[in-house]
Amino acid sequence: MYQKDYILRMIEMLGDLLRAIFGLITKGDYRQAEEKLNEAFYTMLRKDSWFFHDIPVEKLTKTLIEDHNYTNNHLLILAELLHAEAELQYTRNNKADSLLNFQKSLALFEFVDEAYRTYSEERLAKMEDIRKRIKDLEGDVVLGA
Repeated sequence: MYQKDYILRMIEMLGDLLRAIFGLITKGDYRQAEEKLNEAFYTMLRKDSWFFHDIPVEKLTKTLIEDHNYTNNHLLILAELLHAEAELQYTRNNKADSLLNFQKSLALFEFVDEAYRTYSEERLAKMEDIRKRIKDLEGDVVLGA
């Protein structure tokens, strides 16, 4: 029970952090959004964001589960943080970085969705939105835009 309560508190805290980060992005305060995002990576996952950027998309879940003992809850948190970082990079017009973060976020959401085997309309909608963003960005990145 204690672990479940801890996880629920972490998820609530993550929600609050993400709302704050997206608020800063909307206001155009990208520097502070980036600081909050980096702080969230370390607070929630005990790793800096660059640690996750160095892992290729196709090896991400396997590496984190097998080599670093991450749970599905860790992966869900990471998926959310990478999604926020993708949005931040997109608003900064760093399309290649945004694309990579969206791809990693989607891979993690898909893994968690399969592992949880519970219906989440919010998660499915987020995954569909990310797929659309990836499709749009792939064209831009290939064209060098």
